[in-house]
Amino acid sequence: MARSTLKLIPGTDLIVTPVLNEAALSQTNLIRFLPDRNNFGLPQKLGGWVAYYNSPIQSTVRALKGFADLDAVNHLAIGATNELDVLTNGSLSNITPYIYTDNPAPNYTTSAGSSTVTVSDSNITTSNLDYVEFVTPVSVGGIVLTGPYNTTFVSSSSYTITAGSAATSSVSNGGYVYAFTSGSGSQVVSCNFPNHGYSIGTSFYIGVSTSVGGINLFGLYTVLSVTDANNFTFNSGTTATSTAGPVSINAGNVNINYYVTGNPQIQGSGFGVVSQSFVNGSISGTLLTVASFASGVPLSVGMTITGSGIASNTVVTAYGTGRGGAGTYTVSISQTVSSTSITGTGSYGFGGFGVGVSFSSSLPGSPITAEDWSLDNFGQDLVACPAGGAIYYWQPNGSFLNAQLLGSQVPLVNDGIFIAMPQRQVVAWGSSFTLQQDPLLIRWSDVSDFTTWIGTAQNQAGSFRIPTGSKIVTCVQAAQQGLIWTDLDLWSMQYIGAPLVYGFNKIGANCGAISRKCVGQLNNTIYWMSQKQFFMNAGQGPQPMPCPVWDVLFQNLNTGSDANGVPYTQHIRCAVNSQFNEITWYYPSVNSTNGENDSYVKFNMSINQWDYGSLGRTAWIDQSVLGPPIGAGTDNYLYQHEIGNDAASGTQAVAMNSSFQTGYFEIADADNIMFVDQVWPDMKWGTYSGNPNATVQMTFYGTNYPGDTPIVYGPYPMTQQTEYISTRIRARLIAINVSSNDVGTFWRLGGIRYRASADGKY
Repeated sequence: MARSTLKLIPGTDLIVTPVLNEAALSQTNLIRFLPDRNNFGLPQKLGGWVAYYNSPIQSTVRALKGFADLDAVNHLAIGATNELDVLTNGSLSNITPYIYTDNPAPNYTTSAGSSTVTVSDSNITTSNLDYVEFVTPVSVGGIVLTGPYNTTFVSSSSYTITAGSAATSSVSNGGYVYAFTSGSGSQVVSCNFPNHGYSIGTSFYIGVSTSVGGINLFGLYTVLSVTDANNFTFNSGTTATSTAGPVSINAGNVNINYYVTGNPQIQGSGFGVVSQSFVNGSISGTLLTVASFASGVPLSVGMTITGSGIASNTVVTAYGTGRGGAGTYTVSISQTVSSTSITGTGSYGFGGFGVGVSFSSSLPGSPITAEDWSLDNFGQDLVACPAGGAIYYWQPNGSFLNAQLLGSQVPLVNDGIFIAMPQRQVVAWGSSFTLQQDPLLIRWSDVSDFTTWIGTAQNQAGSFRIPTGSKIVTCVQAAQQGLIWTDLDLWSMQYIGAPLVYGFNKIGANCGAISRKCVGQLNNTIYWMSQKQFFMNAGQGPQPMPCPVWDVLFQNLNTGSDANGVPYTQHIRCAVNSQFNEITWYYPSVNSTNGENDSYVKFNMSINQWDYGSLGRTAWIDQSVLGPPIGAGTDNYLYQHEIGNDAASGTQAVAMNSSFQTGYFEIADADNIMFVDQVWPDMKWGTYSGNPNATVQMTFYGTNYPGDTPIVYGPYPMTQQTEYISTRIRARLIAINVSSNDVGTFWRLGGIRYRASADGKY
């Protein structure tokens, strides 16, 4: 009987039929191809993974970012649907931004010639760290307040902000909001708003839905005519059914969002704890000088201090040179006392660092939620943007408990961000100038200054609107340029310096991206998934990638949407594994639960071959300062990949169900039916330094015609001690399946040898 060797062709091809896919793979799961010296990929078991953190994150993880601070401490930022966390040395800290929404009556005080405005709001006590955003603009003393402002603590019911211009008159406890009047049968609406400052063609935003004369007003509008300094008109786009008004927006109240910054963390304390700081210091006027910090928690803004000779209700209102310990601080009451022992008290109610840290309800407002996040690092600072939200930052060595707003100029509605290098600017896409998002707008901050976003001749902040497509889907910082994908095209964003700062060019048409995180970079080549195909860009412009696993992805993709109308395709994640030159796209199949990723296709750029399988990852980072790649599972656990040889379910190691199946190969020509009685396995049965203890099953499928139901032979278990398998297969076409499900083992397939002879004709 003749003996022959079958060496499988690397890669998976589902475009062709099983017979055309002779000696290549038609089915795969949790394997990879390792190139040999002839660049011929040998199939082997996929690398294992282990839990990176011993508890699940409390909501679905959408983004990860590894970075190091200036003390060489490594951090993992975690953007989840209900939280923003940082994992440091096994300790998880919740740094989710908090927003408190209020609707107080206008109560604003101005002084002629001063840009300082005093705001009274008994519903919240702000600190110098907080920001207030006026969703409904307020007119007071010739000043119009709109957008975000930094607050300065005054008392438990008032604070000050600094307007962009000086007041023209003094006002005590006043203020005006929009008041609308409609005319029956007309689309034109009149608005009374003192000192509005608008001109014909100016865009303005109505942020609280208001009905007048049968018209519902909400969103962005354009000034049609200006009657005088206090009145203007605009076209609502809807015909009024009656003459009505004036009707004040938000029932005459001011809609406000407070961006709340938590005080410094109380180490090791529980919820609702009354903190104490023991310091030695003195007060001169409103300047508190702390000579030494004895014990307790750090001093912070909003903390009440007591001591010998200290006036009652003395509150720390601002940091000076100090950040919790020795140094200077500003207090609310002017006084003079001698050096004394001072106690600082304040009820903060935050949990200490450790597993499962979360804010208590004593922090005003609610934590923000997000269907996705963009995370990047600005030096040692984490920059985070929830999809459709503002941009925040967090300092690893800072004094603040949670992430805080970038500044009073930052755009408050953005689809995502990245950091442009090497000039270091925060770039936001799908951004805004008002609270109305422009899906094609790019905005960027000044060079090395993420607080400056309003462009002037003295800085390099700016903006540009992409002219093609209906929205920007995603952006990345690539080599020497930023890349911008709309739903249709690919644009480059190259730094050219002042005055234009960036030059924009369309470098590819009809090659748009399918999701925010469908793009990966490997060896200076960009790979991405579009709506119906894959592309790559190695510097010569977008090139389509042949995809022999097209059927299993694009004919099996869940194109539904969640309850908020967000398409499940937004969950698609590109996962780069540079250790093995692989790019994986995790996607939701039609059978996925709630549209979460449960499947993948994988491309090996070394041999230009694909495979596919079942595994869900909702977020991913390539190897980083934290070591090998880290992915987030649909069980909300974080897993570090390429560790060991097993899969993991939470903190438990479990068997990895690795397998592949070939197409049909002919073992004889013409009409002969062949009889195969022996197969000799040829495999690596373990790692180089490990035990050769793998158990692998081999199953054969024999048939005479491609459309027939094959006869199954096996599975036959094999180990290193297996010399050969007695198969007794009688067929013309044979497919081979190789699989394993044991724990703690590794294998790689070589050449399969078999013994066959003719056994009649058909």
